[in-house]
Amino acid sequence: MIAFVSGQVAALAPTTAVIEVGGIGMAVQCTPGTLAELRIGKEAKLATSLVVREDSLTLYGFADDDERQVFELLQTASGVGPRLAQAMLAVHAPDTLRIAVASGDEKTLTAVPGIGKKGAQKLLLELKDRLGDPVGAGAGRQGIGTALSASWSDQLHAALIGLGYATREADEAVTLVTPQAEAAVAAGDQPPVPQLLRAALQSLNRTR
Repeated sequence: MIAFVSGQVAALAPTTAVIEVGGIGMAVQCTPGTLAELRIGKEAKLATSLVVREDSLTLYGFADDDERQVFELLQTASGVGPRLAQAMLAVHAPDTLRIAVASGDEKTLTAVPGIGKKGAQKLLLELKDRLGDPVGAGAGRQGIGTALSASWSDQLHAALIGLGYATREADEAVTLVTPQAEAAVAAGDQPPVPQLLRAALQSLNRTR
């Protein structure tokens, strides 16, 4: 198992960071929140989890060991693969998920794209007693979608800057996707930052 990667950030993409390790570029799948903290040319250390399939080896990267542990525990529930587990951590910090499972909070889980009401109910049953008690890690690193987190626009802006876009470009992209975010809020949901990031990147690519 590759427990972590440490090295200079060689490249950033909407869902991936390339970390140079011993002259080799390691492609690591990351959430928008984790990518937003990285800068090309700067040193970084990511906790990682290697997912092995018959036709692929995929390395998932996280801000800390706690996030990686929750990523792996989430996959012990039936129907939860690495992509859905990562989507859950893109929307919520580890402690937010722990609290949601402990309190039977369906709404928090349905804020994750791909999880409906029935799916949330099933996850609450299967994950009960698996994630453990809140550890307080979220206090220092607030996650997307938590009550204490930065606004969706701040998260999105930081992610775009981290991907190398100029401040002006990031401002314009945030403005363009604001109607989508406002529609989600009007429906009683959290703005889906990963989807908003993809829409923002598409708009930036069209204008270049």
